[in-house]
Amino acid sequence: MAQPLLSVEGLKTWFETEEGTVRAVDGVSFNIARGETMALLGESGCGKSICALSLLQLVPQPAGRIVAGEVRLNSQNVLQLPEREMRKVRGRRISMIFQEPQTSLNPVMTIGNQIREALPDAAELSASQVRARTQELLAAVGIADPARRYDEYPHQLSGGMKQRVMIAMALAAKPDLLIADEPTTAVDVTIQAQVLSLLKDLQADTGMAILLITHDLGVVATMADRVAVMYAGHIVESATRKELFSDPQHPYTRKLFRAIPSAAKRGGTLEVIPGSVPSLRQTFQGCRFVDRCEHAFDRCRQQEPSWHMRSGRGVRCHLYDVEPGTERRERPPVAVAAARTAPDTRQASTSTLLKVEDLKVYFPIYRGVFRRVVGHVKAVDGVSFEIPTGHTLALVGESGCGKTTVGKGILQLVKPTAGSVTFDGKTLNALAPAQLRPLRHRFQVVFQDPFASLDPRMLVGDILDEGMRALGVGGGRHARRQRVEELLDQVGLPAEAQYRYPHEFSGGQRQRISIARALSVEPELIVCDEPTSALDVSVQAQILNLLKDLQDRLGLSYLFITHDLSVVAYLAHEVAVMYLGRIVESGHVSDVLDNPKHPYTRALLSAVPSIEEKTQRRVIRLEGDIPSPIEPPRGCHFHPRCPEAMAQCRESYPRAAHFSASHKACCFLYQER
Repeated sequence: MAQPLLSVEGLKTWFETEEGTVRAVDGVSFNIARGETMALLGESGCGKSICALSLLQLVPQPAGRIVAGEVRLNSQNVLQLPEREMRKVRGRRISMIFQEPQTSLNPVMTIGNQIREALPDAAELSASQVRARTQELLAAVGIADPARRYDEYPHQLSGGMKQRVMIAMALAAKPDLLIADEPTTAVDVTIQAQVLSLLKDLQADTGMAILLITHDLGVVATMADRVAVMYAGHIVESATRKELFSDPQHPYTRKLFRAIPSAAKRGGTLEVIPGSVPSLRQTFQGCRFVDRCEHAFDRCRQQEPSWHMRSGRGVRCHLYDVEPGTERRERPPVAVAAARTAPDTRQASTSTLLKVEDLKVYFPIYRGVFRRVVGHVKAVDGVSFEIPTGHTLALVGESGCGKTTVGKGILQLVKPTAGSVTFDGKTLNALAPAQLRPLRHRFQVVFQDPFASLDPRMLVGDILDEGMRALGVGGGRHARRQRVEELLDQVGLPAEAQYRYPHEFSGGQRQRISIARALSVEPELIVCDEPTSALDVSVQAQILNLLKDLQDRLGLSYLFITHDLSVVAYLAHEVAVMYLGRIVESGHVSDVLDNPKHPYTRALLSAVPSIEEKTQRRVIRLEGDIPSPIEPPRGCHFHPRCPEAMAQCRESYPRAAHFSASHKACCFLYQER
């Protein structure tokens, strides 16, 4: 076999804290060949990013230290290099793309100057040569008009363009290995498709290897040649992408696959992984997954499993121990169980709880000392929809299209410029604040980031009690305390959780607390603003099961704001697709997702990575970025990016064409109908 480009053997990276030693990476080994993409897959907290930082000797100091192992790049152990020599490795031989480009780019330096710093031979080139080389890199990563972008600052670029700049910086020195740490987690599916396609094209051109760190199985299916599954500081399974997706071996890997939401699981319950990743401060005796494994037996608790190689793939599990005189059939079955599904029995409601008609939310743009209004940001520009009692409407679209502003307009957290929001027969935006206040307990919100939305200085019990006291619901103090315990039980948390602070919980548990806070005042409508976008697939399954169960038991209605179409397929009844402040297509979830009519909807769906090869679609590439809502394009707002645009699309906005009682789309392709 050819010698690997990168060989990692027995890598251990530990952190010394006041509570003890955290064994973040505890004996990791893997190889990456030239030109290969290997994905490092696992939940948050399992050690993926620390493993990547260890390869570059960038472990946070002074707490972190690499205590054992070898990292060989072209047979050279880079862990033995002094800092001066290591600087020649970073950026030149191994480059890294970080998860959040907004915090990785210097806000006070132009894009050109930041890329110039990454050029290894910048000191030997003239200013004009440096500028030309930098513009070549910008053009190579698909940024239009690189001469103009060279002199712009990060805040002038979209999220997708900032990520492209990060890729350009990483490629400036033509590295042998590119480490991509969750490069698409914070971007929309269309931008994600662009970034992944760009990485594959650049890899084909340069022959570099890629170490892709992610928790998204769809991204792994799109990009990876081989996959290593990481859990609690260990790699528990390694295989080619095809082997892993067709026959996952480790119980943890199989659980991850079963937790993915999809239309096929609609009406059923997503399988969840009970508990959470164990603390890495402890010394493990047996298998690290034992407390969450449905196949665990006595040996799993007493002895750490060995690494078993079978037909070129590896797995760390006692299910594959073969001893003299022991038959495999005595072990628990390892075949992947079918997902638990059931028909969707939720009945259509005849009563409309929420009705939004021609909602507009404009934000004025002020200029000068006297704050003259010189224009408006048309965040929401004429949105209409209805949500029946006990139903879920999913609002989907790219970042910046106005989804969150619609939610705030419904909740009257921002004042609508025009239109009406009618809740149970009452027009909310026509009510005075004193009239609106008694109704507020009937509609609540769950925000995207539970850590930012919970007061870190308040106990969980006080957080849940606060809303009831403020809105005068829940009775007296004793009754409210009982209600707090009921709420915690309702969202699957123990009663003693009320005496702890938010930072003492995991991300999924904090989101459960946010849901409990919304439920505390007995609402009928909950606006869920990206409540699962920051969560791992296993935690996401828990939250989706909870939301569905609460809807079935309490008759709740949801406005579910998201860009994850697999979640939409599983949870929603209806879906509305937004683009630049307007709804371009809406209807029953099966109509829109199975038979999309608007070119933008088709582009969104084509960009969603699928774990099933047979459902992989041709990705429809959207050129450019979403236009500014300050000056929307004349005619159809989508026509500058639409692959099917016609002359009339540039002249006027299309009327809605109806395909069924609920399914409609605003597009000139269907106007003759």
